[in-house]
This record gives sequence, structure tokens and C-alpha cells, in this order.
Amino acid sequence: MKIYLTDINESWIVDRIRKEWYENNPDISTKKISDSDIVWIVSPWLWKKLKKKNLKNKKVVCSIYHFEDKDFDVEALQEFNERDKYVDCYHVISPKTKLEIEKLTNKKIFYIPFWVNENIWFEIENKKSLRDKYKIPSSSFVIGSFQRDTEGSDLKSPKLIKGPDRFIEIIKEYKDRHKDLVVLLTGKRRQFVISELKNMSIKYSYFEMIDFKKLNELYNCLDLYIVASRIEGGPQAIVECGITKTPIISTDVGFASDILAEESIFHMKNFKNAKPNIEVAYKNSKFLSIPKGFDNFINMFRSIQ
Repeated sequence: MKIYLTDINESWIVDRIRKEWYENNPDISTKKISDSDIVWIVSPWLWKKLKKKNLKNKKVVCSIYHFEDKDFDVEALQEFNERDKYVDCYHVISPKTKLEIEKLTNKKIFYIPFWVNENIWFEIENKKSLRDKYKIPSSSFVIGSFQRDTEGSDLKSPKLIKGPDRFIEIIKEYKDRHKDLVVLLTGKRRQFVISELKNMSIKYSYFEMIDFKKLNELYNCLDLYIVASRIEGGPQAIVECGITKTPIISTDVGFASDILAEESIFHMKNFKNAKPNIEVAYKNSKFLSIPKGFDNFINMFRSIQ
């Protein structure tokens, strides 16, 4: 069994997933599609870049992460149906996405969350030294959000599926609770949240694009991470918080309900009552750590040979 992963090169999490797969599974992987038995389309649009003869002659797994309203318009459904002719099975990282795909195809669908790399994500116990490094007062209550907010080249309109408007609504509540509130932001296109934080005179630090070492350190600076999304595939921040023992609360998106405790999941009418449960999040994230996190993927590939 030899598996080929499509190359995405978008500085997205899937790029890291591809890299880690090849590093940890060399015996069953190839970077030459001609030598493969199985083609793993790690992002659905990448199927257009592949020669159709390679799709016809191989077993094909296609990962799909989430569905938006636009994914159900006529053109999008036509593309799904055309791609579906070549796909042997689908992979999703969210039970909700699995339910959506089941409406569109009778192909086998595997729900398997992505693994988490403990060489990258881990707890750092000396929080004071980290806060000193990033010039964050020890007395501050620090909330994190490491994603993007706005749509494409439009740097004003919030990307609603990511919930930056919801994030701001929750931040207003925490501003009343904590006079020394600080918000840490990373990722591209954070202009919407930054503008709102400035309007509320809330202190923030923004690290646009940083390496994994610094990102892990920032997780370890936090008193709370908030996922306020309306729609998500994962998100990976949930298991990254889990494995670093970073307190986190989240909307019920992606695989949140499989990783977080019930009291850590909120909707916008009850977010004031949401409470992090570090122990539960860590225990459930630990099941996905490398190498154990690869097991279900390997079983999926074996099942379609």
C-alpha cells in the first residue's frame, strides 16, 4: 500500500498535515502519484489539478472539511457530483460534515479528526517567564484567538463562519469581568477584530504570522482561548489547546463535542456560563497524539484497497 497526498502549498494547516504524514509514515507513502495505490485529495478543489487517468486507476480518498451555503448552489453541486465519480470514499474531521455529505453521495464516509503533534504543541509550566518575554503583565487576564477574521481582499467585512462578531460580543463580557484584560491575536486578516478592540479600548497584541515555537508559547500565555465560529471543520485550535492544557471554550462546531467537556461548549445565549475543563480536553486530545493519531487513517486506507 502506497499513499500519495496532493500538494496544496497554501500555508494552511493541511500543508502541515501533509508534511507530518510523510515524515511519520514513509513506508506506506510516496511523493510520486504514479507509484501510489491510493490518492488522498487533502483539499477537495485539488482534484482539478490531477490527471483524470490517475484518478481512474487509483483508489481515491477525498477530505472535505465543512459546508457553507455556497457549497449547495447549482455550480458547487455540479462540481461535487463530477468529482464524486472518481472518489471511492470521503474523509471528514467533523460529524456535522459527515451528515451533510451523506445527503449528496452513497460513498463510504470516515469521520477521523486530525492528529496532534506533541513535538510542536505542549505545556510550558513557567508562565511568568513567557509573559515577561511577550511583555504581558502577570496580573492580566489573557484571551487568545489565533485564526483569521475577514473575507479575502476585503479587510473590513467579518468572515461570519469564523464568528469574529461573536468573539467581540464575548470579549465585551470579559472586559466587564477583568479590568486588566489583554487579547492575543495571530493569523492573517485580523483587521475586523483589531478595529473593534480599539473601539473598546481593550489592550491587544497582534502577531500576524509566527512560527510554531512562538505560537505554542502564546497558547501557554493564555487564561482562555475562545472558538466562536458558526461553521468549522476542526478546528485544530481545540486539540492544540487541549494538548497544551490551555483553557478553552467553544461553540459546538467541528469535533468540539468529542474533545471538550459539556460545560465548555456554548451558544450565544449561554456563553457567560461556559467553563473550561482542562483535564477532559487534555485526555481526549491525547488520544490523537502522534503516532496513535495515525491509526484510524491507516485503517481507512487499508479498508479501501
